[in-house]
Amino acid sequence: MKTIKLTFYFLIALGISSCEDFLSEIPDNRTQIDTPEKISELLVNAYPSGNYMEFTETMTDNVFDSGDLTLTTLFNTQNYNWDVPIRVDLDTPALYWEACYNAIAHANQALVSIKELGDTKELEPQKGEALLCRAYAHFMLVSLWSKPYNPNTAASDLGIPYVLEPETVLLKKYKRNTVEEVFNYIEKDLEEGLKYVTNNYKQQKFHFTKSAANCFASRFYLIKGDWQKVIEVSSELGATPTGKLRDYQSYLDLDFRSREINYSSANQATNLLLASVNSVYYRSFYSNRYQLTGADLDQIFSSQTNVFGKNWFYEFLSYNGNITNFIPKYFEYFKITNANAGIGEPYNTLVLLSNDEFFLNRIEAHIMTNQFDLANAELQYFIGTRTEGYDPDSDIVTEELIRDQYPAIENEFTPFYGLTPKQASYIKAIADVRKRDFIHEGLRWFDIRRFDLKITHYSFTAPPNILQKGDNRRVLQIPLAASNQGIEKNPR
Repeated sequence: MKTIKLTFYFLIALGISSCEDFLSEIPDNRTQIDTPEKISELLVNAYPSGNYMEFTETMTDNVFDSGDLTLTTLFNTQNYNWDVPIRVDLDTPALYWEACYNAIAHANQALVSIKELGDTKELEPQKGEALLCRAYAHFMLVSLWSKPYNPNTAASDLGIPYVLEPETVLLKKYKRNTVEEVFNYIEKDLEEGLKYVTNNYKQQKFHFTKSAANCFASRFYLIKGDWQKVIEVSSELGATPTGKLRDYQSYLDLDFRSREINYSSANQATNLLLASVNSVYYRSFYSNRYQLTGADLDQIFSSQTNVFGKNWFYEFLSYNGNITNFIPKYFEYFKITNANAGIGEPYNTLVLLSNDEFFLNRIEAHIMTNQFDLANAELQYFIGTRTEGYDPDSDIVTEELIRDQYPAIENEFTPFYGLTPKQASYIKAIADVRKRDFIHEGLRWFDIRRFDLKITHYSFTAPPNILQKGDNRRVLQIPLAASNQGIEKNPR
């Protein structure tokens, strides 16, 4: 049996790691990846171990200036002003870039090992997971460091390096694929991965199951504008996914700590893919200066933002953290690494994919295929699960209600595919629902990008900062260590 050593030349080539650790290893310190079980163990590390949620959330219109100068940090201020920090630290863009390519390296090594073991039917579940992991990490990279997908410009827009094999040479030079090339690679990996993925894991929620893979596919095809594919991969949900969405009403009976733990629990039916990552977001997401503030809470959670004119469950779950407000969605596990010194590493469990997002993607696809009666029923069901005192007999979503609550404004939502006035009202509605449901989780940033939304960040100590349509700051700058190794920077 061939002996395989998992190397990280790949990360070195992207300017992330030094070669000292690799070169200092004993020549015989090798791992024999010669069984399906060992490949499965390798794939545990094929999911990004970094956290994108702090920096993407801070760049959105969910965040305001609390005015509390004692909470001011350089990192939080830079994110609020779309000025990407260059440091490599927990919860930074540079570390997330590294985490994604680290995950890709593990997925690629797993695929090579599968091929060398004969690419047998027995190995298909591992092959499916590896392909999906590779696709997901590249998708997150291109969604942050490249322009939003537009078929009219994708062939020339700068993407990110799409890496298909482990490295065998030191300091290999990479070029950026185009956005079109990256999306084609992702789609190929995604479709092949969907053929083989199973639910046969000891801890299903930390791996790509069939449902998690379909949810990821729905996100990908939504960005690409392939509405029929979104509808196809989300068929398992139906029009009323009873018992599959987050039960916010049940959270009202829990104490604060239980709410924190439950949100990202594997026992929550809505949670499809979880990741335990090295992060301090639990400490910062409610205590940053630039965060959801009490003064601005009503902009997002007041009953006036509910189409039924009723209270949101979110508001009852929000807590006051001095001047800022937050919903308990994170819980920190502190792993002791040196008991005598009392030091260790903080970990947060993140919800990467959920039935809540999955269902909203499906509704959006129905809107874009002009199935408005179906979209009305689905929106009503979803909003009802978040509304205090919801009555399905009287709280009815209609076109008139949507148009009144979300009037179409010319040149406000401008995706590449264009919208009729009716579609614009509905898309505005679903984007607002998504903005509220995933607050603190950073998903709003991806809607701001794909709809090219103009947003303004106000400050008590600086002039208003406006992110205009087409602003280059919508695309993160390539990390310094990577650009120093020859990867082309984004325009500024």
